[in-house]
Amino acid sequence: MALVDGWHRGVAVRLTTRYEYLQVIDRFHDIPAALGDFTHHILLGSPDHWPPHVAGHPPAATLTFVLLDRIGLRGGGWAGAWCITVGATACVAVLVTVRRLADEDLARRAAPFLALAPAAVWMGTSADGYFAAVAAWTVAVCALAVTATTRRRAGTAAFGSGLLFGLTCYLSYGLTLVAAIGTGVLLLGRNRLRVLPFVAAGAAVVPVAFTLAGFDWWEAYRLLVERYHQGAGGIRPYGYWVWANLACTVLITGLATAAGLGRAGSALVEGRRTLPALWRYGSRGRAAGAREQVAATRLAVLVLGGLLALLAADLSGMSKAETERIWLPFAMWLLPACAFLPRPRVWLAAQAVLALLLNHLLLTGW
Repeated sequence: MALVDGWHRGVAVRLTTRYEYLQVIDRFHDIPAALGDFTHHILLGSPDHWPPHVAGHPPAATLTFVLLDRIGLRGGGWAGAWCITVGATACVAVLVTVRRLADEDLARRAAPFLALAPAAVWMGTSADGYFAAVAAWTVAVCALAVTATTRRRAGTAAFGSGLLFGLTCYLSYGLTLVAAIGTGVLLLGRNRLRVLPFVAAGAAVVPVAFTLAGFDWWEAYRLLVERYHQGAGGIRPYGYWVWANLACTVLITGLATAAGLGRAGSALVEGRRTLPALWRYGSRGRAAGAREQVAATRLAVLVLGGLLALLAADLSGMSKAETERIWLPFAMWLLPACAFLPRPRVWLAAQAVLALLLNHLLLTGW
């Protein structure tokens, strides 16, 4: 999809523009000093203020590309290849989660819709595709933890999930909302109380490391809000974008997802009678119809978590436009709703056509 514009324009220069992370690689020659001084360059009036995307994210986002540069993978081509490769694994993480918490049949039915989502236009050409993958694996590893058959596996996976969640929060401030999806996973798992201490311990690692290095997450977020209103966020009307953002979400997830969300809502309503069984992982001893109903309801709970995270981001007022890339980490969790659709080939064709139209008719940035 990115190569429609050629390798140079479609991939190699996307992360090298004046807005992007690669503009400041040279300012991180001393990483501890750069982290300690990071908040002093967020506001527009500050000396040598950061470019928009650097200022708008915690430093783990920029450090990713600094470290790529340090190991010899320099320039926009390698940065784009990193985002494309890592971002593509987000689909795998979502499917792992659906298979473990719902069932394999629903995961298989959702898989083609994840691959053919119009969101692919932005997944490979912005750092948000990379962020989406880290957030998705946070949830997937949590799903492995709450469904593990031994305490050792559950604890190890839970610690890994917490570690990834901590990293997610230091890649993007808004991705703290991934906790809404993670909460749904914990509710659906049998080991939820057992794994919570391990999740919490893992989640503390990255914040402690950055804090010791001199970066204050809360102070940086406060300054970011001010910087946001100094720029485009201050002139974009909330009353318009609170609705336009949702319209953009329909474009990146496709009409199939909109239809699937309606069926997911119906699955939640129809599954209210199975609520006692919903929180018990496994389906042995149940009739086929009951197993399918429980699996459908569990999938609907996952989708609901993604929708709640997205709506919270929308209502916050910190997402005005650009949501075709900013909301990729949340949009990924709406796509499994397409598993509920009948006549999937028709819907898949509609998804692919929409993606191609977006990529050929619009000059997509970022």
